[in-house]
Amino acid sequence: MAEAAEKQTLGFQTEVSKLLHLMVHSLYSNKEIFMRELISNASDAVDKLRFQSLADDSLMKGDTDLKIRIEFDKDANTLTITDNGIGMSRDEIVEHLGTIAKSGTSQFLDSLTGDQQKDSQMIGQFGVGFYSAFIVAKEVEVYSRKAGEGADAGVLWVSEGEGEFTIENVERADRGTSVVIHLKEDETEFADGFRLRNIIRKYSDHISLPVEMLKEETPSMPPMDGAADEADSDSDKEEEADKAPEFEVINKATALWTRSRSDISDEEYKEFYKHISHDFEEPATWSHNRVEGKLEYNSLLFIPKRAPFDMFNRDTPKGLKLYVQRVFIMDEAEQFLPSYLRFVKGVLDSNDLPLNVSREILQGNKSVDSMKSALTKRILDMLSKLAKKDEEAYQSLWTEFGQVLKEGPGEDFANKEKIAKLLRFATTAGEGEEQKGTLENYVSKMKEGQNKIYYITGESYNAAANSPHMEVFRKKGIEVLLMIDRIDEWMMSYLTEFDGKQFENVSKGELDLGELTDSNEKEEKEKLEKDSEDLIGRIKDALSDKVQEVRVTTRLTDSPACLVIGAHDMGAQMAQIMKAAGQAVPDSKPTLEINPGHPIVEKMKDEIQDDRFKDLALVVFDQASLAEGSQLDDPSAYVQRINKLLLEMSS
Repeated sequence: MAEAAEKQTLGFQTEVSKLLHLMVHSLYSNKEIFMRELISNASDAVDKLRFQSLADDSLMKGDTDLKIRIEFDKDANTLTITDNGIGMSRDEIVEHLGTIAKSGTSQFLDSLTGDQQKDSQMIGQFGVGFYSAFIVAKEVEVYSRKAGEGADAGVLWVSEGEGEFTIENVERADRGTSVVIHLKEDETEFADGFRLRNIIRKYSDHISLPVEMLKEETPSMPPMDGAADEADSDSDKEEEADKAPEFEVINKATALWTRSRSDISDEEYKEFYKHISHDFEEPATWSHNRVEGKLEYNSLLFIPKRAPFDMFNRDTPKGLKLYVQRVFIMDEAEQFLPSYLRFVKGVLDSNDLPLNVSREILQGNKSVDSMKSALTKRILDMLSKLAKKDEEAYQSLWTEFGQVLKEGPGEDFANKEKIAKLLRFATTAGEGEEQKGTLENYVSKMKEGQNKIYYITGESYNAAANSPHMEVFRKKGIEVLLMIDRIDEWMMSYLTEFDGKQFENVSKGELDLGELTDSNEKEEKEKLEKDSEDLIGRIKDALSDKVQEVRVTTRLTDSPACLVIGAHDMGAQMAQIMKAAGQAVPDSKPTLEINPGHPIVEKMKDEIQDDRFKDLALVVFDQASLAEGSQLDDPSAYVQRINKLLLEMSS
C-alpha cells in the first residue's frame, strides 16, 4: 500500500480540540442530542447519494434500499449508527472529522463565556454535529467507504477526542458510514433498546428515511405444566440461529413537509427545525404550506430565536434545503430568499423544477422568481403576525436580526412598506435605547400640523439623543427617531416615506418645520438674520477653508452652534461604511448654523480683534464637531486655543 494508505496518527485542528472540551462540558445535561446529530448526518449522507445517483446510477449498485440502522451491544457497551449513503474517502474523513471548515471559528470560540448555560446556546448556533458523540463516548470509531469505490477503499478513523486521531485503510464490503461509539462506563443507558427507541421517536420521527433497529422479541411464557421437551427446545434454538436478524422501522419515515399540518405536532416541527438547522434551541415561529395551481410546491419555513455567529459573513452558505419531487438537491439554495432574510431556515420541495437542477439553472428561472416572491411575502407575514401577537417576542427577534432586516428597503422595493412596518427604532419619547417603537406608532402620535417623520443618525444613543440638532424638537415636544446603527443612513436613502409621510433627517439641509413654526418665530428669525449679517460674514471669512456656508439657526435653543451637512451630502455613518470598504469618500464642507442669542456668539459679535475673533470662531466650530460625535482634525490646536482663551479670561 502507498504511504497515504498506512495507519497515521494526526492531531485535531486547534479549534476542534477547544470545541470538543467546551461542548462535552456545556451540553452534558442534554446528552441524548448526540443521537439526533448523528442520525441527521446519516440522513444527509443518504440525501447526497440520492442526488449524485441522478447523474450516475451506478453509485446505487447492489444496494438500493436506503436506510439508517441503529445497533447496540450491551455486553460490549457499544452503539453503532450505520447509513448506506454517499460515504467518505480517506481525505474527506480527515477534512470533515479533523477540522472545522467554518470561517470565524476562532472568533466564535473566543466569544464563549465559560457559563455552561449560555455557552450551550452558542454552541448550538455553531452546530457541532458529529463531535457531539464524545459527550457519551470514551472512544469513537468511524468506518466509511465512498460510493463508487471498491471494498479496499474502506477507511477507519479512531479517536478518544483528546487531541488526536488515527486513520488507516481497511476492507469494507458496503458503501456508506458506520459510527461505532464505545460508551463511557456510566452511559450504559444508550445500549438499551427501549431507551434508544424512545430517543429515535423523539428526535428523528420526521426523517423521510427509515431508521431501523433489531426487532426485540417479547419473552414467551413457560408451558403451564412446567415441563419442557428438551429435544424440541434444542431444535428451536438451532432454528433461531439459522434465521437472519429481523429489523423493524422505528420512525414514521415520511418527509414531514409532505404530511398534513393537522397530523403534525408542535414538538415534531421543533425537532425537524433542529434537524435541518443543527440549532439546539427551538424556533421562534414557523409556517408550513402547500401551494397548488400554476406552481406546485411545499414549503416549511422557520425563524430562529438567535442569529448565527457568522450572519454578517458574506461567504457563509445560506438558503433553504431544496428538494425536487422529494429528492434532495442542495443544502443552501440561496436563490429562493432575498439576502435580508438569510437568517430563515427551512425546506422547499418543488414539482416544477427538473431533477437535474443546478445552481446555474436556478439563476433567472421564472419559476424560481415566482417562488422567491411568494416565500418572501410569507416570511414577512410570519414576522408581522408574531409582532401583533407577541411584541415582546418580536422585540427579541429584532435584537437578533434587526440590522439584517434593515437591508430590506434597499433590496426589495416591492415589499418596502411591509418591511417598514417591521422596523423598530428608539425615539426621544422613549425611556432608553432598549425601548423601541414602530413607525405606525410614531405616525399615530404626530402633532397637529406635522407632515414629516423626523429622524437623526448618530454613533450612539446618547450622541443622537443629546445632539444640538434636537434642541428645537425638545422645546416643541416633537418626537424624533434615533438611528444609531451604521446601516441606518444607507437604509434611509431608500426608505423615503411611510404612510404618505416624508422622512427628514434633522441634521441635513435647512430645517423646515412647516406648520409647526408660528408666524412670530418666522419674524424673529428674519430679524436675527438681518441683525447678524456682519457677524456671519466675519465667521465665514475666519472659517473659509472649513465651512461652505454660515447662517442663523432654526434648530438651536441652548447651544452656540451646530454643523449641518447638505441635504444630498453623505453623512458620517455612510462615510465610515465606505472608508471601511476601501472606497473614496467625496469631499464636502458642512454649513455652520449659529445661535445669535447665545452668550458666546454675542461675545463674538462684540470682539474687535481679528486674531481673537478667529480663535473664538475655530473653538465654536470644533465644539460643534465634537457635539455631533466627529473627531477633530487637530485636537492639539483646539486644546491650545481653549487654554489661551482661559488664560485671557483669568488675567
